[in-house]
Amino acid sequence: MLKKIDRDLREYYGKNLDMNGTSAKGVGWKNEEAQFIRFAQLARLVTDSPFTINDLGCGVGDFISLLDKHFEQYQYFGYDVLEEMVRLAGEKFNTHPRAEFRQIGDATGMEEADYTIASGIFNLRYSATDEEWLQYVTETLHQMDQKSKKGFAFNALTKYSDPEYMQPHLYYSDPLYLFDYCKRNFSKDVALLHDYQQYDFTIIVRKY
Repeated sequence: MLKKIDRDLREYYGKNLDMNGTSAKGVGWKNEEAQFIRFAQLARLVTDSPFTINDLGCGVGDFISLLDKHFEQYQYFGYDVLEEMVRLAGEKFNTHPRAEFRQIGDATGMEEADYTIASGIFNLRYSATDEEWLQYVTETLHQMDQKSKKGFAFNALTKYSDPEYMQPHLYYSDPLYLFDYCKRNFSKDVALLHDYQQYDFTIIVRKY
């Protein structure tokens, strides 16, 4: 199932990159503003400095631009399943002193870091059933937890989206279910952010 999805992802992002280059649209977002609104929520995970951070599904590494605006002492590790994304990210940030990129098969391929973030990786499910995709989501969250010393954060499309705009190849997660799942499995310190005027939500898990 995931092999087929991997092929679908390569086709989807390959077309986006060909049409839009390494812009926000090129990695699947509506525009740069929408992309950075989501990044700002994920960055609320970080509570101290210096730190190391994994970016799972890093695309072309745009999260670095937000980190540079707010932090001086950090080390960033970008991971993506798509070789083309990793190559383009490396070219885009080839002179950045605190960034490294690597292609991996899944989240178990990451090195351990203080924090892990994931933006948009749970949205495109293509032909997977709801049950199959939810299993993939929860398995990935466990992998993120194992690779994160201080905490992790992720976003997902919300099931509270307007029905007329929902698309069959996308997965709309239940924020209440995932909040409860994270509370029961990872930490007592979990935040659900669903108030930033996008059709998604962010969950932050802090491990203290």
